Amino acid sequence: MISKATIKKIHALDMRKFRRNERLFVAEGPKLVDELCATMKPVYIAALPEWISEKAKIVSGTEYDIVTPDELQRASLQKNPQQVIALFPIPEHKFSTEQLKNELVLMLDGVQDPGNLGTIARIADWFGIRNIICSTDTADIYNPKAVQATMGALARVKFHYTDLIQLLSQYDGPVYGTFLDGENIYGQELSENGIIVMGNEGKGISQGVGEMINRRLYIPNYPIGTQTTESLNVAIATSIVCAEFRRRCQ
Repeated sequence: MISKATIKKIHALDMRKFRRNERLFVAEGPKLVDELCATMKPVYIAALPEWISEKAKIVSGTEYDIVTPDELQRASLQKNPQQVIALFPIPEHKFSTEQLKNELVLMLDGVQDPGNLGTIARIADWFGIRNIICSTDTADIYNPKAVQATMGALARVKFHYTDLIQLLSQYDGPVYGTFLDGENIYGQELSENGIIVMGNEGKGISQGVGEMINRRLYIPNYPIGTQTTESLNVAIATSIVCAEFRRRCQ
């Protein structure tokens, strides 16, 4: 049985302010929770009895409640809850500009949609990008919608929120960004390390960050020059860019 206080706490974690104060985030569903439990220890679990009975190792040493489907529905932040809700501590990841010399990193400049953010985490995970640097006005990756969209990528991809201009001012390596007036990505030299900047869904890369980009790229439509949709969704554009970078590394 789950208490009203615990349900209230889970629902409060839908708010960024409360997540920051409690240093906790919510994950729901067996696949997502299993993925996260591979690298993180939950502090609380509410689950149906069949999930609890199958996951003895996960629940060992963790506070948990065995709940009914009705209780799970009341506690859940999802329309259709699936077996388990877990609360995880928000990790504190460290990052330094020295890492940029040896790896490819994504930088997100004002990405607002939690679904896009979570999908970008999955894309980074797929293409072996382990660090994503976000502007302070980028959506919170621990927003429940973003967490669900990661499909467990948070177990392997680290997010860092910081002042992008300050960080870029300390870095003298390749900084790539996508622009409508950039150079065709398929004809440009791409490196195995450096920064790939992706911008806001509506405004693109901000002026201040844009001035610090030294490799301006463009994803061409097909056939080139024909009338098409105005732009690509930021997550789709990220997947195309990451795929091309990794293709060059084969």
